[in-house]
Parts: sequence; C-alpha cells; structure tokens
Amino acid sequence: MDLDPEGIFRDDSDEDDDNLHEREANKEMVVYLIDASPRMFTPANAAKPDEKQETHFHTIVNCITQSLKMQIIGRSRDEVAICFFNTKEKKNLQELAGVYVYNVTEREQLDRPDARLIKEFSCVEDSFMNNIGSRYGITSGSRENTLYNALWVAQALLRKGSVKTVSKRILIFTNEDDPFGGITGAAKTDMIRTTIQRAKDAQDLGLSIELLPLSRPDEDFNMSLFYADLIGLEGDEVVQYVPSAGEKLEDMTDQLRKRMMKKRKVKTLSFAITNDVCIEVNTYALIRPTAPGTITWLDSISNLPLKTERSFICNDTGALLQAPQERFQLYNDKVVKFSVRELSDVKRVSSHHLRLLGFKPLDCLKDYHNLSPSTFIYPSDEQIFGSTRVFVALHSSMLRLGRFALAFYGTPTRPRLVALVAQEEVISSSGQDEPPGMHMIYLPYSDDVRYPEEVHLTSGDAPRATDEQIKKASNLLRRIDLKHFSVSHFANPGLQKHYGILEALALGEDEMPDIKDETLPDEEGLARPGVVKAIEEFKAAVFGENYDQEEAEAAAAKGGASKKRKAIADAASQKSAAYDWADLADNGKLKDMTVMDLKTYLTAHGLPVSGKKDAIISRILTHLGK
Repeated sequence: MDLDPEGIFRDDSDEDDDNLHEREANKEMVVYLIDASPRMFTPANAAKPDEKQETHFHTIVNCITQSLKMQIIGRSRDEVAICFFNTKEKKNLQELAGVYVYNVTEREQLDRPDARLIKEFSCVEDSFMNNIGSRYGITSGSRENTLYNALWVAQALLRKGSVKTVSKRILIFTNEDDPFGGITGAAKTDMIRTTIQRAKDAQDLGLSIELLPLSRPDEDFNMSLFYADLIGLEGDEVVQYVPSAGEKLEDMTDQLRKRMMKKRKVKTLSFAITNDVCIEVNTYALIRPTAPGTITWLDSISNLPLKTERSFICNDTGALLQAPQERFQLYNDKVVKFSVRELSDVKRVSSHHLRLLGFKPLDCLKDYHNLSPSTFIYPSDEQIFGSTRVFVALHSSMLRLGRFALAFYGTPTRPRLVALVAQEEVISSSGQDEPPGMHMIYLPYSDDVRYPEEVHLTSGDAPRATDEQIKKASNLLRRIDLKHFSVSHFANPGLQKHYGILEALALGEDEMPDIKDETLPDEEGLARPGVVKAIEEFKAAVFGENYDQEEAEAAAAKGGASKKRKAIADAASQKSAAYDWADLADNGKLKDMTVMDLKTYLTAHGLPVSGKKDAIISRILTHLGK
C-alpha cells in the first residue's frame, strides 16, 4: 500500500525551486487579539467544590500555546503576534491606550513561533495582573475605545508583505458579546460605527478577521449584538457561526486548530474534460504520514551539512568526465542510444495531468478499490478563468445522477486510473464540517486485487454458530462499539514521544511531558460491569460453562512441565560446578570427558545439547570465549 502517491507528501527538503516559491506564498501572518477585561478572569463554568475553577483567560492561553507548538512542527515559517486589549498598561508603536503587544516591541516584524515565546507566554497568567493589568476599556463617560485601538494596532502589525503572497489574519478571543453595553446614546452609536468601519477598512486591505467567542456559564454568546456586523455575517451565517450550546469549553482548542491548520494545496493539476476543454484544479492531502524528519549528515570538524556529489571517472586515464548525455539499451545485439530528452518523452504518457474518460454508477465502485489514501480536489481560477464554473456544473451533475467520473491520471512515473467521487458540502452549527469538491481515489491495478480461494464444505463439515452464540456476540459488540470512530482521531504514540522530547529540550524542562498512548485498549471502559458480563456470557456460549476450569488445568499442566525443566537445570548446574571448565579448556582436556558430562555444562547454561562431541566442545569453547 503506497501512502505517498506521486510524492505529494514528500519532505520540504526535497522540493525544487518552483515548489519552494509556492510554499513561501502559503505563509500566514496571524495576530491574536485577546480580551483582557475582568470578565475574562471570572470562572468559565460551574466547577465542583473540590475542583479548581478555570477562567476563560486561562483557556485561551492554553489554546494559543498548543497552537504555537503545532506551528513550530508543521508551519514554522508563519509569523505571529500576541496582543492584549482592555489592559491597564499600554505597549505598542502607536501609543494607543488599553492595548499591550506582548511579543513585538520596538520593531514592526512579527515573530516566528519559537521555544522562548512559548515558554514565556505559557506563564503569562502568573504575572499578568502585576505587569500588564486588566480593566474595562469601554466605560460610560469615557471616549476611549480599546477594541478600535486593538484593530488599529493589529492592522499596523500586518502591514508587511503583500496579500497576494501572504495570508493575513486577525483572531479575536472574547466572552463579551456587547463591548459597548455600558454606554448609551450618541457616544455608543459613534463608537460602534467607527469600530465597524475600522474592521471593514482592514478587510478591504485583504485582512481576514475571525472571532472565537466564549460563552459565560449564565448566558450564551450573542453574535447579533455587535460582532456579526464587525466580521460581516448576514442571515443564517450568524446562527451557524456560533458553536452550539452543548459544546464544552475544552472544545475551544479543537476549534482553534481547525481555523489555524487549514488545508493547503500540494499540487495544481490541469483537468482535461474534452479535447477542447481543460480546467485547473488544486489537490489537497487528507492524510499525511508524519515522520520525525530526514537525517542531516554533518561534517565532524566544521559541523556543516554534507552535500552529495556524483562524478564520472575514466577507467583507463582516471580523468574526470562529464555526466553522459546519452543512455543506451541493447536490443537484438544492437546498441540503441537515447538522449535524456528522448527518455523523458518516452516516459511521458500524457500531456495532461488528469483526463476524463467517462462515468459509471456509484455502486460500481467497491470498497476494496480504495487501497491508498484519496486526494481532495477543488477548482481554481488562477491560471484558467472559468474553471470553477465548469467544475461546479460537473460536480452537481454527478451528485444528481449518482455517478462517479473515471479519469486517467498520467504522470511520468506511474500512470493510474482514478475515480472522482463528488462530495456535498456539510454544514453544522459550528460551521463547515466538509467542503464541496471531489475525492480522487487511486484505483488498483488488476494484480492488486486478490480473490480468496473458495473452499467447498458440506453442511456437516462447515462450522455453524448457534443462535445463542450469535445473540451473545451481538450483545458484546453493542457494548464495546466505539461511537463516531475514525482513524484520524488517534495520534502516533511514537511520534508524540519524539515531539515531546524535542519540546522538553527546547523549553528547557526537567521532566518529560506525559504522552497518552491513544492506541492502547480502554482498560477502564472494558472493566465496566456491563462489558465484563457480556464478555463472560460470550465465552460461556462459545467455550462452555466450565471453560475457566479447563484453562486453569491447562495452566497447571504447563506449570508442572516448567517445574520439571527447572529441576533438570538445577541438577545439571550442581554437577557442572564440580569441574573447572576454564582450566579444562586451557589444557585441552575437554576431549577426554564424556558426552554426558559435557552436556551438563550446556544444560546448566541454557545452551543447545544437540550435535556430536566436536560440536559440543566447540559450543563450550565459544561460550567460554576461548
């Protein structure tokens, strides 16, 4: 099973200059705007008497810390700035009140996530009140508007770089759905108008403004009071944007991960619909094998990375030759020469990356056809204008008629037939769960499909489960069924331990972080009385009522055999101790001993006793190191 079709998951170090330019174009610049008003330091939920009450501010600090750690591993080229608003102290280049820029001081460049930033920010809550302070930034009788100031500072921080090559985002964290609720009259109207206008000006410059709302225990976050207008939501978008009331506070980390770790294209393909119609699509990786990284060999003296070079040397003269420009192949005792360009043309099986062949009903696509992870494709109008319109027409027709498209995926190294399966958009209360598009499934070759041998048994020979056994098995499966199971929910424990060691070294921590192995069975869940009862009933139905007694007798018999072997080994050890084996080996007297005496040494030391006398002596000498 090839987990890396066509090398789309290759390491960054393997990319050429063109892909390096594409990778840099996908860089993101993010400003985290964190509300530091006193409301953020109130308990986030109704905790039990023995539990420590957690605040929204603490939750946001943990979420951003985890996000920064993931960015170091997966997206280390991104740049971030952390900014608090509604603070007593101010620190920003614009000298605006109530805004404190945490990690960007006397310069305008944003920081790349590093160990120092993560270590300092994770402890910011301990000294926040003493060093930065908290206050209500928008109060009655005051003309200060700290939210307006925060948007102004964030826009200034994101001034560097073009929106065509860099994605710029502002993420706002707050639990106050009406920041201007404490004032009334013309002052409130003016502040709302100027703040929304400031947000629209930022969006006109290509900046994306997003909100991660937090609901207080006594009331839900109401987007329609202010923030729907700030980020530009209309109609049903307001209801879909706010998480459902049943979501727990710890889900905030997953929400932030979904918004920060967006899918990025790995390749752009040309999709030939007919001979005269060709559109452009982007491909996205749904499953990416995670590896610790490539090994970099360093020079032992200079500690610089080593580079591999290949040279051609003449056998006769030893002179350095240039790389051969031609290749040859023997055919019918003749030398057929090929240039590098000709070989490349021979391997090129298609002028297009993707060519449509036809359509088939969805029931023709079997489960065993999906042998390797699929690739998600989505239209793009960057190079070929109108690609989205053609793709949408094809996508809607395939959904309506229940068809999948059969296409030829021509690459120089591995031509494949692929199935394009249309996917509908899925939207829930927390936003878009699945985007519209197509899954490109790599169909197997005929040799990849294995047909099991059919064994014809008579009705008397074939084992049949009784109705009672089937009933107990069904009950057991219902008890241990994993709800909403998905393989993507489990992290690789080996890689998590590897990253945990790197994290401890980078942050200078003395103790290793606790790594939970999610692949191990849930022992606590299996120990529930209902599950234990279902397992015992299933065993009794299959093996009989006295199966536990039979297991105990088998274990006892096995224990008796082991005791007998131990007694023989002890007797051999006592008999072997009577000889000075090292002295016998040095004086060459082992050959004078009997085979039975020699075997006592082998038995005492757990060595094989088979073979002739010479083989036994050789085995003893080897064990003695002679």
